[in-house]
Amino acid sequence: MLHINSNFCSGSIVVKSIADTQVKLGIRHDTNSEFAQWFYFKVNCIQKKQLNFSIDELDKTAYPEGWSGYNVCASFDNVNWFRISSNYNDNTKTISWQINESNHNTIYFAYFEPYSYERHQQLIDKANLSPLCTHQTIGYTAQNNPLDLLHISKSQKEVKPAIWITARQHPGETMAEWFIEGLLEKLLNPLDSIATKLLSQYDFYIIPNMNPDGSRLGNLRTNSLGVNLNREWLTPSIEKSPEVYYTREKMLKTGVEMFFDIHGDESLPYVFTSGCSDNKSFSAKQEKLETKFEQVYKSINPNYQTEVGYPKNHFSVESSTVATKWVGNQFDCLAFTLEMPFKDDTNYPSLNIGWNGSRSKQLGADLLVAINSITYLGSIPM
Repeated sequence: MLHINSNFCSGSIVVKSIADTQVKLGIRHDTNSEFAQWFYFKVNCIQKKQLNFSIDELDKTAYPEGWSGYNVCASFDNVNWFRISSNYNDNTKTISWQINESNHNTIYFAYFEPYSYERHQQLIDKANLSPLCTHQTIGYTAQNNPLDLLHISKSQKEVKPAIWITARQHPGETMAEWFIEGLLEKLLNPLDSIATKLLSQYDFYIIPNMNPDGSRLGNLRTNSLGVNLNREWLTPSIEKSPEVYYTREKMLKTGVEMFFDIHGDESLPYVFTSGCSDNKSFSAKQEKLETKFEQVYKSINPNYQTEVGYPKNHFSVESSTVATKWVGNQFDCLAFTLEMPFKDDTNYPSLNIGWNGSRSKQLGADLLVAINSITYLGSIPM
């Protein structure tokens, strides 16, 4: 008998009916919130069966436009992920896909390649083995999960300009922590000359997962209280958004020379950034830095492009509440939100995997090359 289970870390699905070979599903809302988009579940007893899956009422999800051109992520072992050809019907607001007779007994499906809390803990532990890394718990969430900060420095005694990188304010954007994993592998490699050079000039402050509560609960955008962290940066509180409150407090102590907030976009099939040009405080210095960074990053990783992204004034109404905008205004520094697709990269598609964890890791490693390049070119005053 077919069995569907999402009772595990980050799991989320609503089973509406199972009738013979037809499985009808729905998207669960984030905890204490109306946001809905993320799914991740396991199906047992699929061996030698042809099964048809569908998720309906997608017009009620957070990003209905995110389903057109989207292919479901799947894995037989919860480790190696691939894409299954999926069909979105705009008339019925339903996405459907099929699996043919398989020798496997179990299959996992997810909105994007997951990044488990267990892997997050392993990432922290591995980084902490490096003499360059100091792990700090800067606060606790509403569900008493630690907010992990990695301080990467050649010397904990010598204070250098701070580069801040945060990820997974929106917990379902798991590509963000894959990005951080790739960046850390390069930054902590003692044989990597770019990492060595950067650490002679900067200290790095990295939060791989800003929303551990939402990540464990299987939320797309909110913490356990139903709060969208990336709209809390102007007036965070320990009661509603401790994750932002403690991060901001630490930033105000260290200062910020550069800031990158890593995200995923449900609708746009591109890698792109959003800077601070909407800010009234946007300076000539920031404009120069943004332009140089965009030029350099494009030359290093062709997945990154500047032709398609958010329109100007995309965050105009809520600008001061968004991390990148607040940091740019507060510190007059280079500050970017970096977005990766849930779908595929239209310019460099890979039909079997779409955008995935591995490609996110490479983009993360390449960010360090870009930072080094703009420093070398003299764009960042030392």
